[in-house]
Amino acid sequence: MKIAEHIDALEEAGRALADAAEKAGPDAEVPTCPEWRIRDLLRHTAKVHRWATDLVVERRTSPLPPAGGPELDGDALLAYYREGHTALVAALRTTPETLECWTFMPASSPLAFWARRQAHETTVHRADAESALAAGPGPVDPAVAADGIDELLRGFHGQDRSRVRTPQPRTLRMRTTDTGDTWTVRLSADEPPRTEREDAAAATGSAAAETPDAELSGPADRLYLTLWNRLPVEAVTLTGDEGLARLWRETSGI
Repeated sequence: MKIAEHIDALEEAGRALADAAEKAGPDAEVPTCPEWRIRDLLRHTAKVHRWATDLVVERRTSPLPPAGGPELDGDALLAYYREGHTALVAALRTTPETLECWTFMPASSPLAFWARRQAHETTVHRADAESALAAGPGPVDPAVAADGIDELLRGFHGQDRSRVRTPQPRTLRMRTTDTGDTWTVRLSADEPPRTEREDAAAATGSAAAETPDAELSGPADRLYLTLWNRLPVEAVTLTGDEGLARLWRETSGI
């Protein structure tokens, strides 16, 4: 995805999050984050949006912890969240691609990193807000979802701090049934997961031809939310070793 597409996804997801939060009300429980109510979700996401905006606008080259926000609730909190989300979108849209600032994962540029990261931060939390409604999390654009799976597997879980490890080498495959993307995740005891991605055009590669120990497959948006532990494993199709799916559930939290 291009930077502009990530910013569009951030804008859409942020508005949908606010709409769902308004419908649910600040006291509503968030089933996907059992210790949170809607007010906690809004406070967290508003803080992250403002933190990212500050890093981008001020061109900060070293990390600062997110600043605490005012103790707001109800309509005032919702307005505060909307204001911060709008400011983040505007900052990303108007910042040149030559931006230099701190990031915490490899990317083609800092602007590309922050547009992508905030798009998925907000899309996942949009699903959290929608989980407080009777209908549950709504669909995610397949291209956005596939991109988010890639960020999760090759970004977050490509880092040393990933806790997804196995005593013996094992292979877990993630496959989208609509976008045609495949990720082969190699697990071991001594290093973080190593992930190879193949799209539909390259599906004849050696990794795709290999028989994995387990595979999770389904529409991109269902797989995306499952891998982020926002939907149960039953939302997608599991073949092979159920223990690997359980291991992911227990150790992959970010």
